[in-house]
Parts: sequence; C-alpha cells; structure tokens
Amino acid sequence: MKANLKAAIVSPSTWAAPRTIPGRHGAPRQRSLGSPSVSMDRMNSGGVGDRGSGLSSSPHAKPIVFVVDDDASLRGSLESLIRSQGWQAETFASAQEFLARPRVIAPSCLILDVTLPDLSGLDVQKRVAPDRIDMPIIFITGYGDVPMTVQAMKAGAVEFLTKPFKGDVLLSAIRHAIERSQTALTVEMEMLALRERYASLSAREREVMVLVVSGLLNKQVGAELGISEITVKAHRGRVMQKMNADSLADLVRMAASLSVAPAQTD
Repeated sequence: MKANLKAAIVSPSTWAAPRTIPGRHGAPRQRSLGSPSVSMDRMNSGGVGDRGSGLSSSPHAKPIVFVVDDDASLRGSLESLIRSQGWQAETFASAQEFLARPRVIAPSCLILDVTLPDLSGLDVQKRVAPDRIDMPIIFITGYGDVPMTVQAMKAGAVEFLTKPFKGDVLLSAIRHAIERSQTALTVEMEMLALRERYASLSAREREVMVLVVSGLLNKQVGAELGISEITVKAHRGRVMQKMNADSLADLVRMAASLSVAPAQTD
C-alpha cells in the first residue's frame, strides 16, 4: 500500500485502484456532522457550519472531493491521490455517514462506490442528485454491469468506473466534474443574488415591475394601479436601481428568471 500511495503522488498514470474483495466492509468511523437536511436559506444565513473548512461561498473556493467507499485501504489511497492534485478530500465509510455531512457551498464532486454496507450508491444518488446539481457523481464499482451503468448515467452521473482503474482516468473525471460544479454554483449564486434584489423591492415596486415587464407603458401602469404617471416613473427608477438592471430588456430577463408574471384576472 505504501508503494501505491507513493505512486499516486508521483505519477497518477501508474496508480490503479485495487480490486474489490467481495463481502469486505470497513467499520464506519464515528463523526458528528450535523443535520443531513439543509435549506439554502439556512446556509446563507450561517445556520449551518462547514466544520471549520474555511471555504467561502464561491465557485472559486478550493474544490473538495468526497469519497464514499467501505474499503479503508482504497479510501486512504484515493485521499492521497486527490490531495496530490491540490484538492481537498473527505472520505466516508458509509452512505449514512456521508449524508449526515452538512453542505458546503464550494466546487465539489462525489466519488461513490455502488456497493455499500447500508445504502447502495444508486440509492444515494437518488437522494442527493435532484438537489445537488453542483456536486456531480463519479461511480466506482467492482461489480458493474450495463444496466447499472445506464441507470447511473441517466440519473446524471459523470462517469462510471470499474475497479481496478488507473489514477489518471479518475483524475480526468474529477476535473470534468469540478468544472461542472463550478458552472452550476455560478448559476446558483447568480440566482440567489437576483432573488435577494427582488426581495428588497417594496410591494408597490413589485407591482410596477410586473406590469412594466409585461409591456405596459407608464401611463397604463398608473391607470392599472390608480397612481399618477410621475409616481410610476419614480417607482420604476427605484426598481431598475435595486434590481441592478441596465435596460428594460435586462429587467425582462430578470423577471423571466424569477418567473414573475402579472396576476391573472377573470
């Protein structure tokens, strides 16, 4: 194993994952990692910690690679390989241990063994994939078959590797996954910022915004809301300023992203 770890650091192309031994399950390490269910609002308000990792809420933070595999020797070898590339690594012996880990908003990916002692890797994917598009999944297994691979890829996995696999193949998959994570985080954070700007609008400013982006002129908006055209202009100016919109077209795009539309009337 020492030779393998050294090879992983010096030359990833010569590193290879060991074959899985049937029925081998390492005992999960005991951790207290907090709640498994975290809302974006709680994360942004500081309600959930990152266990002192120092990561900022940024797609440019240091990437973190999660490894879930019940084989202790493989976890250690993968951790060394991952850290040799300058990424952070966190390893878990079971699915439940990983699921109890609070979310950290940083570029990340998950290396997930298909066969685990508690939940299967595919079950873990079903739980996390819908809400964690910023954390692509790379499956590893010693028992892969075509139907299993198809199922995993259809559900959004970026790669499905059969043990033993070469280190450079895994590293290539990790790089691709991290790039996808950074893109997803950028989009997510832009949406969060947009929602915050929209939340800063007063009730009247929101009414004006909805009518303006629907194509009404200031005079028509005033008639609809029972206010003067001058008042509409003042509200409209504040809407443009608070939303950081450079033009009406820009404001329309923002409204579309927020799914803002006029209330339907009979």
